[in-house]
Amino acid sequence: MNQNTLIGIVAVISLAVGLWLAATISPSAEPPKYVQLYPEPRALAPVEITDHQGNQITNEWFKDQWTLTFMGYTFCPDICPTTLAELKQLYPQLQSIEAEHPVKVLFLSVDPNRDTQERLNEYINFFHSDFVAATAEHKALFPLVRSMGMAYAIAESTDKPDYLVDHSASVVVVNPNGHVMGRFKPEHKPGEMPISDGEQIMHDLPLLAAAF
Repeated sequence: MNQNTLIGIVAVISLAVGLWLAATISPSAEPPKYVQLYPEPRALAPVEITDHQGNQITNEWFKDQWTLTFMGYTFCPDICPTTLAELKQLYPQLQSIEAEHPVKVLFLSVDPNRDTQERLNEYINFFHSDFVAATAEHKALFPLVRSMGMAYAIAESTDKPDYLVDHSASVVVVNPNGHVMGRFKPEHKPGEMPISDGEQIMHDLPLLAAAF
């Protein structure tokens, strides 16, 4: 075998190895575009909440599913019903995502004083019977909400029957390991209600699921 032949063989092998590495290492899928991912997935604080049917929800409930979590309260006049309506409209598409784990929607009420089990049951079923609504006392809610990278505060005296609650408006993504990956944060535009965009969720969630 002469030197030119040997060089040709080495070149062909090098090219083949390079193509294999490129196909193996380089990402072939489009990266998520809209979700704000945390540098590392965050473990949830101990979960001790009760859903709208009286079932206890713990950290294990979040396993083996993708959970889109939105926090608010049933007396919310604008952002909460609008966001849940957006998720309702989006839900058939969420269920059609080709992924190993299903997608669930959780409405976490941060107003346990007024959001009783009966009220949560009526409220969440107005949007979709598959959605889950849950709440707990503030001592359990505060650390859970913080672990999601979110916040809320009672804006007025609870002696006032129609008091308001300030809360984050993002939709939080919890992965099938029960860890918080990030959030879809609303854009604040003049004259528009700041709610998470359904098209953005549908663009990114299948990519997150495929890469998990």
